[in-house]
Amino acid sequence: MLIWQDLHHSELTVPQLYALLHLRCAVFVVEQNCPYLDVDGEDLSAENRHILGWQGDTLAAYARILTSDRHHPLVIGRVIVNPACRGQKLGNQLLEHVMAACQRHWPGVAPYLSAQAHLQHFYQQFGFEPVTEVYLEDDIPHRGMAWIKNTQNNVG
Repeated sequence: MLIWQDLHHSELTVPQLYALLHLRCAVFVVEQNCPYLDVDGEDLSAENRHILGWQGDTLAAYARILTSDRHHPLVIGRVIVNPACRGQKLGNQLLEHVMAACQRHWPGVAPYLSAQAHLQHFYQQFGFEPVTEVYLEDDIPHRGMAWIKNTQNNVG
């Protein structure tokens, strides 16, 4: 069973911040062999929030919600499931919590995300539709997706 947290950046403890940065680096930089600066100055700014799913002391799933993006008013990013916790459908639970947080804190605002292209169908389950062609972001194919509609998951 996961314990979920929806935290404004000012509520993050140092151990929570370390855990989320460690997980993001382990997957996005090391596992995906994509050297880039993950610490981008967005984690602790504006009204940005962090959604964390814990299995005991292990950060099993994580995403952040940005409100300070120049092009979109609400952006979901850094969506991740810990490699040690994969195969448990935690991605679905994570997106349900992320979308609930979006609706709770910013009702009526449609979130946007830059999805790795191979995950397009996953995000479509939650009402996201492609709004861009496939493009390279850090040498990984991505596609811009916007939340268009409510889905059978009763999100939104």
